[in-house]
Amino acid sequence: MSYAIIGFGKIGQALAHAFARKNIDVTVASRRPPEALAPQARAIGSTVVAMPLRDALEADTIILAVPFGEHREVAKALPNWKGKTVIDAMNALVPPEELDGLPSSAFAAKSFTGAKFVKGFNHLVAATLATDPVVEGGHRVAFLSSDDEDAIAPVADLAKELGFAPVKLGKLNEGGALVHARGRTWGQLIFQDLFKKEQ
Repeated sequence: MSYAIIGFGKIGQALAHAFARKNIDVTVASRRPPEALAPQARAIGSTVVAMPLRDALEADTIILAVPFGEHREVAKALPNWKGKTVIDAMNALVPPEELDGLPSSAFAAKSFTGAKFVKGFNHLVAATLATDPVVEGGHRVAFLSSDDEDAIAPVADLAKELGFAPVKLGKLNEGGALVHARGRTWGQLIFQDLFKKEQ
């Protein structure tokens, strides 16, 4: 399984730290050329490699960490997203009418034709996301939701590999609504730093 993080702001870098901590290879890309990202990528860890967007999108699993308004531009980079898993780590603070009444992930998913689309890793602030999720005998929780039940399992495996405790919330408009912004309000679980103790 290969991984890419698209967007290399605070959230993208925080996620890169999570991969580097576990020595998992990940490519990173953004609107900026890879040379501009390379020094920061190297500083995070040797497993984090900056690439042009098109090359990064060859990964099996793509984590979207761009500002919400830029997801359509990323989607246009491939004619079809079949066979790809897209993890939506974005938060959308836009008026609900701009989302056709849909949760932001369901709205964004429409641009990624053929992809398995999963909401995840969006509820922690960057500073928290960048730190080791194993704390005091417990694991930070990673909330996951998708309209495709089969899509959640590999993302849950990735979350575990990164040291998080995955918690499945079900479909995007059901449990997933707890981690979606709507208009000017956040879902109830956004910014909740919750832990799960090992059994």
